[in-house]
Amino acid sequence: MTVPSAGMSLAADFPEATRAEWQKLVLGVLRKSGAATEAVTPEGAEGLLTTPTYDGPRIRPLYTADDAPATAVGLPGLAPFVRGGRPQGAGTTGWDVRALHAGPDAKAAGEAVLTDLENGVTSLWLRLGPGGLPVAALGTVLADVYLDLAPIVLDAGAETVSAAEELFRLVAVRGLPGSQLAGSLGADPIGRAARIGVAAGDVPGLDDATALAARCVREFPGVRALVVDAQPYHRAGGSDAQELGASLATGVAYLRALTDAGLGLAEALRQLEFRYAVTADQFSSIAKLRAARRLWARVAEVCGAEPAARGQRQHAVTSTAMMTRRDPWVNMLRTTLACFGAGVGGADAVTVLPFDTRLGQPDDFSRRIARNTQTLLQEESSLIRVIDPAGGSWFVESLTDDLAEAAWSVFTEIEAAGGIVEALRAGLVAERIAVTAAARAEAIAHRGDPLTGVSEFPNVAEKLPQRPPLPAEPIEAPAGAGPGLPVIHYDADFEELRARADAHTAAGARPVVFLVTLGSAAASTARATFAANLFQAGGFETPTSGVGTDPAAITAAFTAAGAAVACLCSGDKVYAEHAAGVARALREAGARQVWLAGQPGSRAQSDADAGIDGYVFTGCNAVVVLQATLAEAGVA
Repeated sequence: MTVPSAGMSLAADFPEATRAEWQKLVLGVLRKSGAATEAVTPEGAEGLLTTPTYDGPRIRPLYTADDAPATAVGLPGLAPFVRGGRPQGAGTTGWDVRALHAGPDAKAAGEAVLTDLENGVTSLWLRLGPGGLPVAALGTVLADVYLDLAPIVLDAGAETVSAAEELFRLVAVRGLPGSQLAGSLGADPIGRAARIGVAAGDVPGLDDATALAARCVREFPGVRALVVDAQPYHRAGGSDAQELGASLATGVAYLRALTDAGLGLAEALRQLEFRYAVTADQFSSIAKLRAARRLWARVAEVCGAEPAARGQRQHAVTSTAMMTRRDPWVNMLRTTLACFGAGVGGADAVTVLPFDTRLGQPDDFSRRIARNTQTLLQEESSLIRVIDPAGGSWFVESLTDDLAEAAWSVFTEIEAAGGIVEALRAGLVAERIAVTAAARAEAIAHRGDPLTGVSEFPNVAEKLPQRPPLPAEPIEAPAGAGPGLPVIHYDADFEELRARADAHTAAGARPVVFLVTLGSAAASTARATFAANLFQAGGFETPTSGVGTDPAAITAAFTAAGAAVACLCSGDKVYAEHAAGVARALREAGARQVWLAGQPGSRAQSDADAGIDGYVFTGCNAVVVLQATLAEAGVA
């Protein structure tokens, strides 16, 4: 082996690759796989590999220096803050690890709070009032917490003022100077109005929020009074751009209210914290947080703020919409990816929700995993040792730029409609989000957006862990208000199907789809595996016939399985010879529905004549297929 001399490039003997050459190679692979026809050009081949987003821009398979946006991203800690709010990035101490506590038992919450603080958590987020901890129990929960060391973030909805007063009382009783209290009072009257509905007139609680902000400026300089919580838009099914655009409009509304109440612009900006959802789509989460800082810096600039005051304080929370009830342990993986995105994206504070959040009140184990997820990423993965890890990535920079442009369009549309309150009142925000939510639901139904453990690789026999239920927040819309934004979960359609199958099982036996594995194992295994995965997502058991083509043996096994529905699984050559005869035999044996795994092709009419009802294949609407199959299997 010849060792290259010092200074010699290892790539010196290789010709420089071009995009055109890469496209040509890609086209060759796609043609061999059948994904591209002879009519597809090399440029078109690259287009076949692009991925659409819910915001319009498409994600390409390859990014080069030519794709880097012309917009300046600045330096970490400096306007426009794309690369982070602090020059040192997360620094040696990492981001703020913020734990949420919402259980109604104050004593248990106090014990859990101490456990968190002793094991890596650096700030507390307390949900108070109906649906959370009693406001009067705040002293019990924080009895052993050093308020000068652990920042406290309140989330009390309509009881924000009383919760803030209780926190201030605790500080006074302990003799602490107001300057040592840190955190947020969590006032978000517009966000609450988005959840419960907006009536005519002023937003309830807005004047109280501005009064609290003025008091924080005077007495508690380390406390922010307001939070711009963008989660209601995300939880309603909104896209990243819609979440960002609504948050910008809300932030502008709060700036107007605060400055009208007498605060200076810099003081008003200092009173805001922004809360965003992060998902298992790590790159989208990274780009969302970077774009949010850029956009808010632009808003602050237009308002006349000095460069140093244009930064955005960010609290990232792992998405509740992406969390699933089924196979909840997979949520550990989802939240790990989301936390990674939040850390790389430059969030100042991160909350990882426990994996069993959808099931009820999290237990000690799930809270431990949630906080250790952040510790592992910060310490063992060394994530905090690099300032802006995504900076300079052509893909991330391009995605950030595209998302910022899309979000700015959403923001300007809301402002043109009279601001966020008027846009909510008129239903504009809800209408736009509903379109995105429907598109996402359609993609999930077709399994284009797969949900592991739910729409893909489900565990039909799983036993879900039991958790005490969390009290629901009562929704009391103001008189004359329209409906608030809905709360959705991405797994809703599949969860409804599984729940129906489970109820049927509890009353008797689990519904069955009998898989007819025609021909040899080599011919049938691939499509049988696909069909089993699909039907199990609806809660079905999927016994197989065993290899073979004898209609008598197959129908005997079908009858023994107690099935009402069958699915033929094999290769196209075997189908051409045996599918029709086996389908007729199954019908005669009492099958109420017969599916075939694969595309219909030219056999559609002959298959229909033989009694085959439809086809299951990659890209089919799995929800529609499963709904029809449950009905034929006699599941209410």
